[in-house]
Amino acid sequence: MFNDASHHPPAAAQGKQGPTSESSAEKVLNLLLAFSASGREMGTTELSVKLGLHKSTTSRLIKTLVNAGFLQQNPSTRKYLLGISAYQLGYTASRTLNARLLAVAHPYLYGLAQQTGESVAMEMVSGINIILASHVEGPSHLRFNFQQGEVLPINVAAGAKAILAYSSPDFVESCLQGEFKRFNDRTIVSKEDYRKLLKQVKAEGISYDRGERYEDIHAMAAPIFFADGSPKAAVIIAGPASRLTDSFFRSAVSPLKETAATISRSLDL
Repeated sequence: MFNDASHHPPAAAQGKQGPTSESSAEKVLNLLLAFSASGREMGTTELSVKLGLHKSTTSRLIKTLVNAGFLQQNPSTRKYLLGISAYQLGYTASRTLNARLLAVAHPYLYGLAQQTGESVAMEMVSGINIILASHVEGPSHLRFNFQQGEVLPINVAAGAKAILAYSSPDFVESCLQGEFKRFNDRTIVSKEDYRKLLKQVKAEGISYDRGERYEDIHAMAAPIFFADGSPKAAVIIAGPASRLTDSFFRSAVSPLKETAATISRSLDL
């Protein structure tokens, strides 16, 4: 019975092949994802418990990630947090994804502008800010001029409301750290009122700006979802309040939602 050992590698030798390598890679990825999910510093013991790993194994993985710059140690707390390599990788991935989103979305934004006769734009998440990333001018004589790259006040921007309504509570709260600026009597400045509004937006799937920043400008927006279900952008229709009336809003809900949904589906291809 034991003579077969010459023909078959023992279990220990088998463990040194492919499956162990994959298992180690999975452990490293799960360790990094633990920081991504928590967003805070963690120590070796906490990570060991969270990942179900032996403390010595966790220490070895942490040392590897520190040497590669994916983790760094806080000298005061002796705990660990994401390092510069992790942020550089995330920034590169974000730029690649954003560039693809802009390329995919543009023809649909143009189509919506032609269909509704109004200017159309796309707002996008950038860190904890919402920026105006792209726009297409409508065919009407009076058009809304977008300032591409502008950081938008989230308490008034229709796209920001659409994005935050579907975002995680932690991300929403990080965006609500600053004070809301009052532009006019229609501006929401209460954080409590804003949170209630986000719940309403999520229930309806559409957000509005009825002159909350500029009294003569109205807008409406619908969220764009990435493959993981996160809302990182929104499609906006904007124009003079004289044209973007309640009647216009009702007529534009379906084409706006369909445009946002089509862009979302296209990102999955």
